[in-house]
Parts: sequence; structure tokens; C-alpha cells
Amino acid sequence: MANSRLVNFFNDISSIANSKKCLLNFEICYKTSNFYSYPVDKSKIKAIEYGKSPAHIGRLIHAVDFMCPVGTPIKAAADGIIVDIKQDSDIGGPDKSFDKHGNYVEIKHEDNEYSIYEHIKKGSSEVKIGDNVKTGQFIAKCGLTGWVGTRGPHVHFDVHRYFGTGPEDYKTLKIMWKK
Repeated sequence: MANSRLVNFFNDISSIANSKKCLLNFEICYKTSNFYSYPVDKSKIKAIEYGKSPAHIGRLIHAVDFMCPVGTPIKAAADGIIVDIKQDSDIGGPDKSFDKHGNYVEIKHEDNEYSIYEHIKKGSSEVKIGDNVKTGQFIAKCGLTGWVGTRGPHVHFDVHRYFGTGPEDYKTLKIMWKK
């Protein structure tokens, strides 16, 4: 199993290098090949935070938090297909033990990029696995589920690529925003 993960990882790096995504000082720079819109209307955003969450380290280094009120509509940041949803929890809290209670929607985009929208409100998603979505389409509402820390309601957003077979075998990418 470990060998197949290593092979997948090197295939991913090779794919990135071959598609000329970003090669700088002989190190691969992970950034999206697609351009993404904000998942929340600018008028509803209280703040956009990079690197302030204690969870945004390691593989989550490029995650972004959109601080907004509970109930704020969340929209697909790019065209894609819904690949995973969890929306059965109304539990949230200040530490990592609450992580398993977080609700989310995950979308697969072109070039094997995936976006995830976390901390959604229980039962608020109107999409289902297999649905095709368009940029700006409503997918859920902001909630306060999972490991939210002491920061208040927000939408955790990241774009990532998988390099193995496990649900945690991914690395976030630096997001290229639409202007």
C-alpha cells in the first residue's frame, strides 16, 4: 500500500511539472490551474483570513476562511460535480475533537482539482452527490459545525489534489482567484 501511495505521489508531481503549473528554484509550487470565485458574496464577508486558524498548517496551509454569519449562502466557486457531502451534524466546538462533526460539500473540478466548503449548516445543502454545478450556484449555508475554534461562524474553503487513496491523502493548492 505504501508503495502505491509513493508512486501516486510521484505521478502527481510529474503531472504537475509536465503541465508546467509552476516550477521555481527546482521546487514544485502548488497552485491551482483553474481560477475560482469567492464562495460567499463579498457583501456578506466580514473578513477573509489566511493562516489564522490553528488547523491551517501542513497539508491545509493554503486554506482560506470566509468569516460570515450563520445562514449565509455558499456558492460553488467553479463548475464541477458534487463528489461528497456531509450535512447531518449540528455540533461544533473549539478544539480538534469536534473535527468529525463538521459538515461539508466537496466538488471535483477540471484538472483533478477539488474544492471543499466546510462548517455548513445542518441540512442546508440542496445538492446531492453526482450533481453538476455551475460557478455561483447555491450549494449550502454557512453553519458552525465541526472544529471551528473560537473564531465564530465561517466557511472554510480550500482547493486540493489527492495523491493517494485515503480521504486525508491530499495537499491544498494556492488558489488562483478570478478577478
